[in-house]
Amino acid sequence: MPMTLSADDIAAAVDRLAEAIRTKTANAPIALVGIRRRGDEVAERVLTRLAEDDRELNFGMLDISLYRDDFEHLHENPKLLESDIPFPIEGAHVILVDDVLFTGRTIRAALDALADYGRPAKVELAVLVDRGHRELPIQPDYTGITLSTQRNENVLVCLEKADGLDQIRVIANESP
Repeated sequence: MPMTLSADDIAAAVDRLAEAIRTKTANAPIALVGIRRRGDEVAERVLTRLAEDDRELNFGMLDISLYRDDFEHLHENPKLLESDIPFPIEGAHVILVDDVLFTGRTIRAALDALADYGRPAKVELAVLVDRGHRELPIQPDYTGITLSTQRNENVLVCLEKADGLDQIRVIANESP
């Protein structure tokens, strides 16, 4: 069954992420690293909400295109985007941020990519949407929205900066 979540739903989810991170990390220094493309926008929004805290906050963006294990399933060549991590990863408390957590394969790729920058003291995961159906033992530490989906459905996240509007749609997958 098609479902649509609004800009208000997304804003409330970002607020939940920020509040959970604030509570769990108790003003300790953290580094938010958004997975490109859309995880970085979610991370920026969380960062904006945490900016009022008296703590050290770092922000970076991570492109995982070359670390994916599903090149043969992609319908087009991956578009390489720039990673930008302007702070030392070594010893940092990193919170990876993504828009949708599904099988866990994107996060596995992100962990591999992050390791090329150094060895963090701790890595946690924040996701705007957790839709279930894991194939790898990866779970979020922070979740904005939990959706019960069917495996054959797609969760499409549109965000203002990338897409011109804020909306989440759950639709049936049209491929066999």
